[in-house]
Amino acid sequence: MSSKLIPRSTSFYYTGPRREFLWAWLAATLLSGLPSTTWALLTGGDPLEATRAAGAMLLPRQLETPPLLLAAALVHPLVSLFWALVLWLALPRTHIVLWAIAASAAIALLDLRLVAPAFFPAVAALDFWPQFADHLAWGASYGVTLAALAWNSVRRREICARYSVGLSLGRPSATRP
Repeated sequence: MSSKLIPRSTSFYYTGPRREFLWAWLAATLLSGLPSTTWALLTGGDPLEATRAAGAMLLPRQLETPPLLLAAALVHPLVSLFWALVLWLALPRTHIVLWAIAASAAIALLDLRLVAPAFFPAVAALDFWPQFADHLAWGASYGVTLAALAWNSVRRREICARYSVGLSLGRPSATRP
């Protein structure tokens, strides 16, 4: 688009919120499986069971582990991206960590009690509480990352504003006569 149509000062060019969203989604996606994996390792269960179940969402008739792991590598980030976008649009920006955790608990109930039994039997067959903990970890990771990046962004703007007035003289405004 031409810069005459969309000035550079508009949010179209501002990548801060998009960057925050992507980092939060990535953190949530990468960290959300830790509770169920840890639980499986501590109790002698199969740590790949949930991963195979996620892959079975895309390949329901597949029994071999390698194709299911590849399918899970596609399914999990996409499902996570969907919910991250929903929360990005729906959650208030205050108390974001608490809201994200509460929303992820609601998502867990929807996913594990309604959607999985109807459409994804391999996911429905998983133990509920480790999967619920995964959802909470997803929400916590998402919320904490958003909160940390938002705080960092506000802090960076405050620092820039504090020193921008004095830049014309080559020194911070606090030291100007």
